Amino acid sequence: FCPGCQALQPPAPRPDLFRLMDCDRSFRIDPGQLQQRFRSLQRAVHPDRFGKRPPKEQYYSEQHSSLINKAYQTLLNPLSRGLYLLELSGVEPAKETDCDADSAFLMEVMEINEKLAESKNKDNLEEVETSIKVKQEELTREVTAAFERDDLQEAKKLLGKMKYFANLEDKLKAKKIPS
Repeated sequence: FCPGCQALQPPAPRPDLFRLMDCDRSFRIDPGQLQQRFRSLQRAVHPDRFGKRPPKEQYYSEQHSSLINKAYQTLLNPLSRGLYLLELSGVEPAKETDCDADSAFLMEVMEINEKLAESKNKDNLEEVETSIKVKQEELTREVTAAFERDDLQEAKKLLGKMKYFANLEDKLKAKKIPS
């Protein structure tokens, strides 16, 4: 907001999402604090509050609201938060082929994929869901440790693995939705 006239200003071209959400630039965040900041910012700039303001401010309000949503979603999700941290550090995210060297990992992913394809009943799907969730939690702990050691290459490798499990989660969700 303009300090003089209190008019809403346009968002910065490439804002730091951590600074916007008042978080430390770290993989470890407080989800409760993040949600509180999200709600506070949305209350201040939500388009519903700018219905009687000039069109330019209404437009800025939509831009700010969209940016706040993006920041919240990016920082809340461990995979996207980690990839964003790598981006801020100038590290290219892992390509799908970067994990290919780890054949044990790829076998694990293939086995879960096969179980997912073969699962016909709810119990089997819940078993697959549990194994995916456990693996994601384990990878999140490992990524946290890698970032805290400032080992960006290890974090990059682990985030590449997290992508595989995020894809499995998406397949699981699609399978759970009745067609």
